Amino acid sequence: MGKPERTPVGKRAGRVAALAVLVALTATGCSGDEILRFGWPVGVTPQANEMRNLWTWTVIAALVVGVIVWALIFWTATFHRKKKNAAVEGPDDLPRQFQYNIPLEIFTVVVPTIMVCVLFFFTATAENDVLAKKPNPDVVVDVVAFQWNWEFQYDDANAKLADGTKVSTVGSSGEIPLLVLPTNKTIEYRLRSTDVIHSFWVPEFHFKRDVFPDPEKNNQDSSFQNSIDREGSFVGRCAELCGTYHSVMNFEVRALSPDKYDQYIKLRTETNPKTGKPNTASEALTAMNCGELCTPHAVTTQPFNTDRTARTASN
Repeated sequence: MGKPERTPVGKRAGRVAALAVLVALTATGCSGDEILRFGWPVGVTPQANEMRNLWTWTVIAALVVGVIVWALIFWTATFHRKKKNAAVEGPDDLPRQFQYNIPLEIFTVVVPTIMVCVLFFFTATAENDVLAKKPNPDVVVDVVAFQWNWEFQYDDANAKLADGTKVSTVGSSGEIPLLVLPTNKTIEYRLRSTDVIHSFWVPEFHFKRDVFPDPEKNNQDSSFQNSIDREGSFVGRCAELCGTYHSVMNFEVRALSPDKYDQYIKLRTETNPKTGKPNTASEALTAMNCGELCTPHAVTTQPFNTDRTARTASN
């Protein structure tokens, strides 16, 4: 039985080149910015941009190391294979050995150590910047998570109702709660849960934090700060499995310019003449009449019908 024929080096190189061309053509569907984000959404906070930059350069560094390692593997496999007509035995058949090369061994220890230290430095720097807190934030919001929705309470002096209670927005199975916030202001989020562990996550923030029932007892930092760069609507989600309707425990962040935000808070503290109660988030946004940004309902997600009998099997 004869030996199987080896694939010529030329054919092998041609296949690799064809694969490279295919990858290049496929990648042309992505813009340069999309490629450098590596699938991350466009951030809307300075903290999000810092985390994305850390991720981008970490991946680039990993790819550089990967390319070097792949090149060494292919070089070794290609140029240090046993020759077709070489003798079966004999020391001359083996490639040059490096197991006692002290400089090479030092290099393989020192260089990876330096790389880990550099990665640790930039990771720690980005983490410190993202988690930094100013002593006097412009807006403070108490985020209360419960099965399976959210309540947002504005803990500011100008966000108090006539009876002294806080302006509050509570979600329900029929309405997605709107968290209205100002742009270009320092916002502090204070998180707590009334039952199980949840997680506050807005993809465009590139940040999420678990929401504990008793954060002090669990030794958890239950607050963080950021600022939003631009106006818009951004979906928020619970990122911690918390029960039956975890997947639909959504909310929406509505970012408005500071003047619109001040108008919104003022309307929330006023009484609606039709209902005799303080304006809800939807009523306040409707009264503002400022276009798409003042849509009175969520535009990034929708409520989920909790009546299981109302659903039918798909065809």
